[in-house]
Amino acid sequence: MKALALALTAALALALGACSTNKNPSSSSGGTGSSTTSGISQTTHDATLTTKVKSALAADVGLKTLTGISVDSEGSTVTLKGTVDTAANKSRAEQVARGVSGVGSVKNELTVQAKQ
Repeated sequence: MKALALALTAALALALGACSTNKNPSSSSGGTGSSTTSGISQTTHDATLTTKVKSALAADVGLKTLTGISVDSEGSTVTLKGTVDTAANKSRAEQVARGVSGVGSVKNELTVQAKQ
C-alpha cells in the first residue's frame, strides 16, 4: 500500500512537471502565463520534495514500519505530522528528512504516542 502511494505521488509529480514547461514565454496572454507557470513549477517542486522525503523515510530500516507520518513541503521547508511510538523515532524521522537533498528546514510536528 505504501509503495502504491509513493508510486502515485511520483506519477503526480512527473505529470505536474510536464505541465510546467513554458515553451512560448512571449505568448500574448498579458503576462499572466509566467505567474501560472511559476506556481505550477513551485507545486511540482513541492510534490517532488515531498516524494523524496517520503521515500527516504520508507527506506530507513527503523522507520519503514511507521505509517503515521505525513509529509508536506513548501519551498525547501518540510513539515512532518502524525504520530510515532517513541521520541527516538521522532528524532530519527527529522534527521532522515534533513538528509534529503533540497530540504532547507524541517518542522517536526510529530507527536509521540506509545503503541497500545
